[in-house]
Amino acid sequence: MADRLESLLARFSIRAQMFHSGNLCGINDMAPDGDSGQLHLIKQGTVDVSHGGKVELRIATPSLLMYPRPLPHRFLMDSDTGADLTCAHLRFEGGSASPIAATLPAFVCLPLEQVPGLDSVLSLLFAEAFSQNCGRAALLDRLFEVVLIQVLRHLMDSGQTQVGMLAGLADPRLRRAIVAMHEQPAEEWSLEALAARAGMSRSVFANSFRDTVGCTPGVYLQRWRVSLVQQSLRQGRALKLIADDVGYGSEAALSRAFKAHTGSSPREWKRLQLLHETQAAT
Repeated sequence: MADRLESLLARFSIRAQMFHSGNLCGINDMAPDGDSGQLHLIKQGTVDVSHGGKVELRIATPSLLMYPRPLPHRFLMDSDTGADLTCAHLRFEGGSASPIAATLPAFVCLPLEQVPGLDSVLSLLFAEAFSQNCGRAALLDRLFEVVLIQVLRHLMDSGQTQVGMLAGLADPRLRRAIVAMHEQPAEEWSLEALAARAGMSRSVFANSFRDTVGCTPGVYLQRWRVSLVQQSLRQGRALKLIADDVGYGSEAALSRAFKAHTGSSPREWKRLQLLHETQAAT
């Protein structure tokens, strides 16, 4: 069976950077760091979480709270006992536009006991988080990344991804076609060829794909290719080389498809990205 996450994570990396570990009391505002998300692991204590001044949930058991995209939020804890937690920024390659970040809900809250396979990872993570061992921060960053992969697995396996790429990857038949597109984006995938990969008839595949992923296979392939083009532009690669890699016959064909999807040419998009990066740095 094709690995539904391997090609995705290989092309669009995720990096975690721990920024807090310990007890928090009272009111604490959690501001995003640029175009990044956050992952909070609450070890013990009660935490009320508000977005825009409205308390949306109360966490009273050991839980994880994940924000895949920037979303300012506030934690309200008892002013005396507080809560023990450790937190990390999540940096998806491509930021909020990352195919992974973009397909997730605004936030995910899960009791830690509901996520299979986390026991040993959390045991080590919390032991490091509340100690002063050498290399602690680097180790915690890697452990947070492991936790995130486990969460992605759990969301797919438990059916908590309703519509979108992860929902498609959760489907045992559709995932075969999606992984094929991920691994071979330059292929001229026809509807018939993708349906054959999924082991479904052409019409059943087309309807199932649209209902589960939220778009047609052709549109999905176009979006995936554009995501790869954006990644290559950030890396400074030449348009001609990018066009060959993602299945466009020429720079002109790539530019037309890119503009139809994003509203700007590849060069305009790259210029705006550089401008945003410069502004963020200052």
